[in-house]
Amino acid sequence: MDRPRLYVDFNEMVEENLVLLSKEDEKIDSSGRTVTLREGLVVHVYMDDTNEAGEADPLVGGGVVELNTAGGWTTAAKWSCRIDARGIRHLSDFQG
Repeated sequence: MDRPRLYVDFNEMVEENLVLLSKEDEKIDSSGRTVTLREGLVVHVYMDDTNEAGEADPLVGGGVVELNTAGGWTTAAKWSCRIDARGIRHLSDFQG
């Protein structure tokens, strides 16, 4: 694996390219490994989703971990992920 794959909730977008990541300094990745979060760590993020036919088609994105400084409703989260220029897309977008 080139970088950890971490579950997020894309409904918790702080900005167009910023999603809340974790309240804690460690997060379990998709393979069950513990990842210690730190500023600048490059990660993949994903969230379960389905396509129009009701089949599993997760949303995915790549980005960089940063400390959450957004304030307001986001203060419960310590870490966020800045999504790269490729944005958030469905996994099937890579398989066509």
